[in-house]
Amino acid sequence: MNPTRRTVLVAAGAAALLPSAPALAATRPKTGATPPYASYWYPDSLPSGTPGTGITWRSLKSWRAADDADLAFNAASVPLAARFTPTPANTTARSGQARIQALVSFAPTSGNPSQGSATADYYALTHWAYLDELVFWGGSSGEGLILAPNAPIVDAAHRNGVPVLGNIFLPPTAYGGQLQWTRDLVQKDASGHCPLAAQLVAVAAAYGFDGWFVNAETGGGNTALGQAMLGFVKELKALAAAKGQRVTWYDAMTVNGTVGWQGALNSQNQAFFQAADALFVDFRWSAGTLVSSGTKADQLGRSRYQLWAGVDVESNGSDTAVNWDAIVPSGQSHITSIGFYRPEWTRNHLPADQRAPEDFHAADDRFWTGRSLDPSRPDPGDPWRAPALSVADRSTVASLPFATVFNTGHGLRWYEDGAVTSDTAWNHLGLQDRLPSRRWVVRTAGERPAVTFDFADAWRGGSSVLVDGALDQPVVVDLYASRLPIGGNTVVELTYRTDAGAVHVEPAVATAEPSGAGATPPYTYPAVTSVGEGVNGWQTVTVPLTGLTGTVHALGVRLTATAGPVRWRLGGLAVRDAVTAPAAPSGGRVTAATGGDLRLAWDAAPGTVRHYELHRLLPDGTRHFLGGTCERAFFLTGLQREQGESAARFELRAVGELYNASTPVTVTHTW
Repeated sequence: MNPTRRTVLVAAGAAALLPSAPALAATRPKTGATPPYASYWYPDSLPSGTPGTGITWRSLKSWRAADDADLAFNAASVPLAARFTPTPANTTARSGQARIQALVSFAPTSGNPSQGSATADYYALTHWAYLDELVFWGGSSGEGLILAPNAPIVDAAHRNGVPVLGNIFLPPTAYGGQLQWTRDLVQKDASGHCPLAAQLVAVAAAYGFDGWFVNAETGGGNTALGQAMLGFVKELKALAAAKGQRVTWYDAMTVNGTVGWQGALNSQNQAFFQAADALFVDFRWSAGTLVSSGTKADQLGRSRYQLWAGVDVESNGSDTAVNWDAIVPSGQSHITSIGFYRPEWTRNHLPADQRAPEDFHAADDRFWTGRSLDPSRPDPGDPWRAPALSVADRSTVASLPFATVFNTGHGLRWYEDGAVTSDTAWNHLGLQDRLPSRRWVVRTAGERPAVTFDFADAWRGGSSVLVDGALDQPVVVDLYASRLPIGGNTVVELTYRTDAGAVHVEPAVATAEPSGAGATPPYTYPAVTSVGEGVNGWQTVTVPLTGLTGTVHALGVRLTATAGPVRWRLGGLAVRDAVTAPAAPSGGRVTAATGGDLRLAWDAAPGTVRHYELHRLLPDGTRHFLGGTCERAFFLTGLQREQGESAARFELRAVGELYNASTPVTVTHTW
């Protein structure tokens, strides 16, 4: 592709080529276009001196939504989805007991792009099914202490039913912490209320995330400060609960105001646990202190699974030595829940030249699924007790239409209908699909093929599912646990491509749960009577669920090779009734411009929208994908004027759950 057309890719989506709509000519904005970044603040007072390059010091106390120039880029739009727990994939994973919290640093505190960036080297978390809470970890004394998660992360988590917490980090004095910042956080106004508690709840409501993780580690406090902090947490929790938000307390500051990591729930932090929704138990725990902590939670009338036992995996990831029997013992009730600190090790430990998406996902699957890489048959000898071994997965696939193009939220290029429409690497978690949670359950009497996400080709987005192997016996790949209602017109659609060998493809559909934990879903295989014409080598089959009634409980695909070995890609899956195109957005406009950097905004399309996509119309008549977002604002950087072009033309579309697109709104920007 012409290098002058390599616009920075900020997000992703897919749409059919549709006729253009009347253009909305953009007036020349008077303000410059600056990149939007994830927000961070100090509670009130700022450090002395001047901030470093690229850092902006801000006071949360003075924040107002109306004055937040980047709010439209940072405010998540996907609501928190309801979840259900299907029959576990194995006999050791349990529901209703231990759950998992993860403290993840996706990027530095400052300079974290609001809407993705032009690299595939990113912690594209996909194993949401095992998570109950995600903390947007970060903060530093030189940048800011209070972090609001950026919209792509919240949107992806919410699609999978996972709440996301912002982080309040009052650092140890050894890392530049100042006790004044703690006092700022808990200060009271003339009415006796904590104004920063109200500000925190207002930020979470405006930004669309789910509450706060409070980590007070600055030493030097006293009992008065401890009591002030306790009052602050109580007020924060009361205000948060009224907005459907939550508060987790980190085991650091004690009730006497000093910092003393307990590694337990005890008299030194019990009041904070009672004031909050959950407690992250510091890494200093032992088997005995977790037992006593669980007992104390029971005595307080609280669930012991509201205690996250900290497991530090930042340095060694799935090679970390953990006393798992102290948390999730085999053959007994779980003692507490699990709190992973920095599981993004699965990306960070890879050498810079080995951070291809495939390398990251291999390490991430090892971390979450275990050495067997199949949650239906965990390896009992694996010293790393992966979440899939102990914790029942959950799903949000419970309504029609449901569709996926197996987009992991990052990629090496962007595809639409099997063709490359941008050759720029990218990441944007907000465009991530709901992905198969049980990676990878493969059922066959023969040789097990390799099943992976692959980034060398895709139907839409940046990735597809690749099945590679002999296929000497029929193979069923489990894909989704679901609760999808079957109507008279319900169909399953599969879009796939065979790269080597020859294979007969059938959907696998189960209308009941398995007979028990670890059992195979009772699949039927609706007949494929016709295959549509191929597009760029990809085939789409539409299979009516004739004769099936009730609810789809499990979805998969059965492959029977007629010639091998086989390399086969699944690019799309949908379960739907009627197809309705989404309505178009309106009011597309350029709100700021500096050279080839633009800020765009628009008014929401009515009805249900999965995300929005932006393409550039080039003078030669081609369409180039620029990015996508779930929000109603978008930043473009590095645009260049094409030869003979007096104005850049952009097409904006709303994309529905079935990846069908609205008619476009055309926005122009005069050079």
